[in-house]
Amino acid sequence: MKILVPIDGTALSLAALRHAIGLVQLGLRAELVLANVQEPASLYEWLRAPDPDTLGHIAEAAGEHALQTAEGLLRQAGLDATEVLVTGEPAHALLDLIETEDCGAVVMGTRGGGGFLAAFSDSVSHVLVERSPVPVTLVKLPDEDDARFSTDA
Repeated sequence: MKILVPIDGTALSLAALRHAIGLVQLGLRAELVLANVQEPASLYEWLRAPDPDTLGHIAEAAGEHALQTAEGLLRQAGLDATEVLVTGEPAHALLDLIETEDCGAVVMGTRGGGGFLAAFSDSVSHVLVERSPVPVTLVKLPDEDDARFSTDA
């Protein structure tokens, strides 16, 4: 089984990766697929860019930067993963990756909570929960005083 883990470089996405790593270390036979989705350039960015290739290089560099800490966590755990960088609307790109990478599950971070702001800020996780053809596990950040979980890389 492959587990898709969206990585955007935030503590939330790294908490999800730690959870997925823990599952593998506990004996789940799974491969991890780390995905970074870069949103398409805005009209302003297109107008300000010296050339179209520059925008692609910037997006690629941002994606690689976001994956660096994740790579460190994998090295510490002695695990490998497939890394995928794509451009597009995040929720739809992740749904596509579930299919193209043949993933059997998704583990991703969420802010939790409730209300309009939480729903708006976590719209990607909400879309995946609603539309994913595979199970989606949402991982919240642990309490700061919970020493079992560290967000340090």
